[in-house]
Amino acid sequence: MARKNRKQVFTNLEVIDAGAKGKTVAKAPDGKVVFIPNAVPGDVVDVQTFKKRKAYYEGKAIAFHKLSDKRTEPKCQHFGTCGGCKWQHMSYEHQLYYKQKEVTNNLTRIGHIELPEVTPILGSAEQYFYRNKMEFSFSDSRWLTQEEINSYEDLGDRNALGFHIPGMWDKILDVKKCWLQADPSNTIRNSVKQFAIANDLEFFNTRNQTGLLRTMMIRSTSIGEIMVLVQFFKEDVEKRNLLLDYLKTTFPEITSLQYVINGKANDTIYDQDVVCYHGRDHIFEEMEGLQFKINAKSFYQTNSKQAYELYKITRGFAGLTGNELVYDLYTGTGTIAQFVAKKAKKVVGVEAVPDAITAAKENAQLNSIDNVAFYVGDMKNVFNQEFINTHGQPDVIITDPPRDGMHKDVVNQILNISPEKIVYVSCNSATQARDLALMNNLYKVVKTQAVDMFPQTHHVENVVLLERRK
Repeated sequence: MARKNRKQVFTNLEVIDAGAKGKTVAKAPDGKVVFIPNAVPGDVVDVQTFKKRKAYYEGKAIAFHKLSDKRTEPKCQHFGTCGGCKWQHMSYEHQLYYKQKEVTNNLTRIGHIELPEVTPILGSAEQYFYRNKMEFSFSDSRWLTQEEINSYEDLGDRNALGFHIPGMWDKILDVKKCWLQADPSNTIRNSVKQFAIANDLEFFNTRNQTGLLRTMMIRSTSIGEIMVLVQFFKEDVEKRNLLLDYLKTTFPEITSLQYVINGKANDTIYDQDVVCYHGRDHIFEEMEGLQFKINAKSFYQTNSKQAYELYKITRGFAGLTGNELVYDLYTGTGTIAQFVAKKAKKVVGVEAVPDAITAAKENAQLNSIDNVAFYVGDMKNVFNQEFINTHGQPDVIITDPPRDGMHKDVVNQILNISPEKIVYVSCNSATQARDLALMNNLYKVVKTQAVDMFPQTHHVENVVLLERRK
């Protein structure tokens, strides 16, 4: 017996809200929620569903009867195909409204937190060209639009240098201009593609695991330093040097030119040897006179200017007087730890990634900061009573965990230590809310401030100050 087709079309649905993961929300005739990826609150649309669950549908708008006044014209020619800027068709003030709403809803509905007066979200001064790091993928069989497929014309060159199509590991969209990273990013990418084609350098085929050129990463800093890292699938000294020499001579502004030979099945470079071909093996970022050395594997907030605002809010929430012992959990390369150090007696940073701690120590030495100490370890294991006995009882804990939030053992240890203040920085307010709920009996949320690090997307950071209940 054939399986029943679950697809349905709902007509004239009003889009009423923006939900998680950037999807907008409407109500179906049966009262269930419909999640729609390609609409804006205020649109009136027909929706073709492609997934049905007990409590909701997922679908796509296939006809627009009314366009929302919250809309704006997307700047990028790739909008709607590239998945990088899902909200580029929504005016920025409305993006901020829905980000703020999501954070507040998560804290109150998931965390059941009694919130103080919420400080309005801090928008980004730069709404385009704000990223300091982009990674592009090469492909010998670029993604074709439906119009191209239907044209039956000779499509010519199929090489691409751009981004993965969302949810498709082997499909690459060829990008002409990306609005996320300032020049010379676009110029470098387009020039490399043209040079590679002209010189018969084979673009990678992910499915067959063949070709030479695999990925290219471009990093830039606010002081004008640029890193370019080209990832090759195999060693070919002549072709490798040909491309790298082209980059060196055509773009003398490149501070750090590096490469990786990666023949494994995935593109990650963290287990690979990175070779410096020209210049330094690192670039520098500056913030309040502090210098931070960034290498090819370093984590650094991808919106440098807004990261500065985020760190100022974090330091402000901590309310340091110069007498406090501060623990900085999930310290990464120690950026926050060093940023707050001048206001603290001592800062102790903990991080699971050894290379990050090595970088943190180097940066502290570079900045002549002697009241910080950094330690390697899985937070749920190293952050224990013995650690406290050795390094002291903290007055303030700053925690900036990954998207999954804090392990419950870490939360329990924080509760056992019971510092006066906790500043919780989060890139995922849902897991932040979950963790805050676990601390709610002992701690009260005193301040909360959302910060928009990623305009044109649904992502948002949030900073919360907790104080121990009296």
